[in-house]
This record gives sequence, structure tokens and C-alpha cells, in this order.
Amino acid sequence: MQTPISRFTLALVSLLLVVVPLAALAADAESPPADEPAIGISEEMGEAMLRQATEVREDLTREARSLFEREPLGWDLRTLTTIYRWALDFPKHIAALVAMVIEHSRVLGVAGSLVMLIFIVAVLYSLIGQRRVLRRIERGMEPYRDNIPETVFPFVLSGLRILVAALIPLGLLAAYSLVNALVTYDEAWFVILGRLIILWAVGALVLNLLRESLARDLFEVTRQHGHSIYRLMRLVLLYTLAGIAIFWSAEALQLPADVLAFSQFVIALSIVVVLFLLHLKKTALLSFLPKFPYPFYQTFLRFLTRYYYLVIGVVLAAALLWCFGYVNLGRVVIVKIWSSGAAFVLIMVIYHAARTALQRRTRALSRHDEAGHALHRSLNSLLLYATILATASVVLNLLGLLAILRQVMSIPVLVMGGATITLWTIVSAFVILLAFFFASRLLRAYLDYRIYPRLGIDQGLGYVLNTLLNYSFLAIGFVIALRIVGLDLRFLLVFAGAVGIGIGLGLQSLAANIISGFSIIFGGKVRKGDWIEVGGTLGEVTDIYLGSAKIRTRDNVEYLIPNADLVTSTIVNYSLSSSFIRMDLSVGVGYDADPREVEKILLAVATAEPLVSDFRAPAVRFVEYGDNSINFELLFWIDVRTTARRRVRSALYFAIFEALKAAGIEIPFPQRDLHIRSGLPAPDPAPD
Repeated sequence: MQTPISRFTLALVSLLLVVVPLAALAADAESPPADEPAIGISEEMGEAMLRQATEVREDLTREARSLFEREPLGWDLRTLTTIYRWALDFPKHIAALVAMVIEHSRVLGVAGSLVMLIFIVAVLYSLIGQRRVLRRIERGMEPYRDNIPETVFPFVLSGLRILVAALIPLGLLAAYSLVNALVTYDEAWFVILGRLIILWAVGALVLNLLRESLARDLFEVTRQHGHSIYRLMRLVLLYTLAGIAIFWSAEALQLPADVLAFSQFVIALSIVVVLFLLHLKKTALLSFLPKFPYPFYQTFLRFLTRYYYLVIGVVLAAALLWCFGYVNLGRVVIVKIWSSGAAFVLIMVIYHAARTALQRRTRALSRHDEAGHALHRSLNSLLLYATILATASVVLNLLGLLAILRQVMSIPVLVMGGATITLWTIVSAFVILLAFFFASRLLRAYLDYRIYPRLGIDQGLGYVLNTLLNYSFLAIGFVIALRIVGLDLRFLLVFAGAVGIGIGLGLQSLAANIISGFSIIFGGKVRKGDWIEVGGTLGEVTDIYLGSAKIRTRDNVEYLIPNADLVTSTIVNYSLSSSFIRMDLSVGVGYDADPREVEKILLAVATAEPLVSDFRAPAVRFVEYGDNSINFELLFWIDVRTTARRRVRSALYFAIFEALKAAGIEIPFPQRDLHIRSGLPAPDPAPD
């Protein structure tokens, strides 16, 4: 039942919600009709859908045509004839090539000869003496093995091996750069030498990185198939480097353009074949993918396992088309497939690492640390939301579907306040609003866990501050979402008027609960964490919503009580000023017991019981002389937030029974004495 004050408040709010929008609309009546807030379905939605569909179809057609446009290879059958004739005439050109080399060496002089000598010696030493250097380094690291953790030591050795393998080419690259800066020499063989040194350095780094990561059994995932995959990847890498070196050499020697194009085609085609041989190792390659227990990732693995050869076939076909001139088609298919798959796996790895670290910290928390668990749940929710958003945006963008999806969802569906609303703007606003929601939840959990305890803020005040913060965050997010949608905020007046009319007509109970909710939250009489009793139900206030309050009993039963009932009904708040309450326990003993001894026993039992609070000392009262016993009352104090009344009564009854029995004091039970009167008349004799 609503009180007159609540009815008056409800009527006043309803009146304001109706009158204020009407007054605002009346004040804007003189403005042009185009500025008036209006809500409705877009009249041009059908035409816009057709226009948008036409634009999407034209864009897709244009992109499809560009994919199947073939670029010229740059060589033909005459190129093959030229190469064949040049190969036949090669012995005739040997003398000219030797003379050219001698002439170049004369021009460069001592510096050039020294550079070539250093390069040849470095190559030979890297092939012969590198293992000797590595063995020396491993022997030198043995004295420090005890100072390095056993799990880290193999990675340290691997890093040293990679560094030693790349040290010689990197040193040569530095020397070459110095000579090139001091001596101006642009002959072909000198340029080739610099490029080969760069290629050597890169190849040494990558090759040794592959060896250490795949063939050294450093990781659990590489122990079964790492060696076989390393051998194939080494072949692919060496073949690729050799092909690049041959092409660079041909380019530096200024061979004809058609010969360069043919060499590039042959090298690319052979690399595709070698890579295809590598990807035939299905079991080995799929074993490198991490095994995560997430359903979406498991679906991805099942799809890849089932359709692996189909995917590899599509990629091979795209690579061959790329080699034969269909560059756009090959690039789009290969890049989209591999980049989207790699991006998805990388996002899952980051998510799994973050989630694992979060679970490890959660397991370290106490089971009763509700604030800590709430913070970790908030972090987990925000992490999951960010992962889903990042996966959808990155993968769709890499697949080229994000722009198409945005274009399709840009069809106008509503007109609000002069602004055209599309599905894309609605989705964008919803994403932003969700981000503010999760951020608000995380911030409130962090304040409860870290800030409020340090500042000495009690749970009730912290809940009020968190409520204000939550509504503020949601309001800011809502306004930002509306601005992104492009709405004029004046259209909210129309909704306010509709809400006011609804409250005045049929939403009085809901409005009363909402107003009562604000009164409870900011009134401070009932706070989160308080122990209250309403209608015979005792429990802890765990949450106060706008419409109702959630109360959890000691039996873990949750009640949702309307806020209006909390405002209008009489409630018992056991923790408003103090959570300590006094209880009494009745005890009866026989008349032959010493009352003072009984008093001492009861006080000793109450003092020794850990469930009894030391807020105040327990006391014993001599109540009465009963029919069958002398009766006492044990008065003691408990903390109602942490101690159940029935539990402490039971514990005290057990202890009192044992203590009285040990002292030889009888606990009587009710008795009745029956007295049979004598001299009653004899019964009549039975008739014959």
C-alpha cells in the first residue's frame, strides 16, 4: 500500500514528465518543421535498399573483374629460344667473363681484392669453424649453469647459437657498408656482393632460429614432428634464398627484361612447389596449433582438420594463378586465408595467456574474498568482450567482408529528430554502450577491492558511490552512443512525455518501486551488506536495484523484495548502527542444585563458546521457581552478520548439557503424581 507522501511524489513526477516535454515542444513550435524531433520509419527505405544493393553489386562486380585481370608475364617463347641459344654459346663467353673480372679487379685494386678475400674466408669459416665456436661457448657456459634456472638455460644456449651464427655475416655487412661509404664503386659484382651479404645475414638468422625452435626440443609441441618440419622448412628457405640470389645476380648483370621475367617466373613457381610439399605434412603442421578449450576455437580446428587439403588446394591454385599473371586473384586468396587464420590464432593465444594468468590469480584468492572474485569476474568479462570484438573486426577486415557488411548495413531504417538511423549506427552505438557497461563494472569492482578498504569506506557508502558511478558511466555512454548515431538529443523529450503518460496511466507500481529504490540507495537506512528482517525473513542485503532489493538468507535462499515494501513496511535492520544483538537462552535445573554454581557453569560455557561475541560480557538471570525446576536465563551477545542464531543456540545447548552432567546437576522433566482415592462404593452384582 502506498502512503500519501509516495502518492504525491508519484503524481508530481508524472506531471513533470508530461508537462516539461509539452512545454518544450510548445516553445519550439515557431521553429521550422524540419527541426522538430520526429520518429518514424524512413519513407525512402525501399528506394535506399535498392540503391544500396545496386551499389554493393557494382562494387563487387568491379572487384571481381579486377581479380581476373591478367598481367603480362613479360616473356614468351622467344625468350626461351634466347636463353637456349645463350646456354649453347656460354663456353664462347668464358674468356670474356674472365677478362671482365680481371678488369674489375684492376679498377678496384687492393681494397677490392681484400674485400673478396675476407668474404671467401668468412664463408669458409662459417661453414667449418662455426661448430667449434659453438662448442667453446657451450663449455664456457657450464660454470654458470647452476646460477641459471634449469628451464631457462636451454633458451640461453639457443640464443647464443643464433647470435654466433649471425655474427659473421653481420660483421661482413658492417665492413661492406664501411667500404661502400669510403669507396665509390657501382660495378655489378660489387653490388651483388652487398646483396648476397644481406641475404646471408637474414638467412643465417632465420635458419638458426628455425633450428633452435623446431629441432632442439625446447617446446613440448615440437618434440614429435619438429625435426621433420625443420628439414622441409630449411629446404624451402635455402631454395628461396638461392632463387632470390640468382634473380638479384641476373638483375645486377643487366640481363634482358624478358630473361629477368622468365627467371622470376621459374623461381616463384619452384618455390610454390616446394611450399606445397611442405604443406602436405598435415598431421605435423596441425600439431603445432595450440589446443585451447574454447568452443569457437575448437570449431575452427575441426573445420581446418576436416577441410585441410581443400584449403591447401585452393591456396596452391591461387599461388599458381599468381605465377601465371593473375596477381590480384592470387594475392587476395592467399593473403586473406593465411592472414585471417593467423590473426585468429594469435588473438586466441593472447586471450588464453591473459585468461590463464587471471585464473591463476583467482585461484590464489580466498574463497570468502567476494570483492576479489568480483574484480576477476569483471576482468574476465571485459577480456572476453574485447576478444570477441577484436576477432570480429580484425578477421572480417582481413577477409574484406567488413567494408561490404558496413555498406550493406548502411541502409536507412528510421528517422529520429531529423537524423537517419541505419543498422550500422545502431550496432556501433550498442558496441560503445557495452564497452561503457563493462568498464563501469570493472571500475566498481576495483574500487570495492582496493580503494574503499584503504580509505576506510564502509560497504554501504561504497555501494552508493558505485551506484552513482554506474549510472554516470551508462549515461555518458548513452549520450555518446546517441551522438554517434547522429540524433538530436531533443528527441528524448518525446520519450520522456510518453514515459510520463505511461506512469500516470498504468506504471504507478513500477514508478513507486523506482522512486523507492533511489530513496533506499541514497537514504542510507538500508545498505548493501546490512542484515535485515522483513516479514519474518532474515537475510543479508546483497544488491539494491531500482525496482527491488535482493536478500540472501543463511540458507542461501535469495528473495527479491519490491523497494516500495521496504519503504512502507516495518523492517528490522540488525546492522544499521551496530551488528551486535543480545540473545537469551532458558535453562532449568532441579531444586537440589546450587543456583550460584549453576550461574558459574553457564557463564563459563558462554565465555568459552567461540560463537559468542566478547562485545559485552554474558550474564545470568534467576528467572523463577517453576513447577518442576528453578529456571535461569543466559544472556549473551553475537554478531548477527557472521553468526546464525540457531547455530549458537545449538552449540550452547550442547555445551550446557555436558557441563551440567559433568557437575552432577539434574535437568528435570515435567512430572505428574496420581493419587487414587479409597472408600468407593462396590459395583452392583451381575444379574443371574
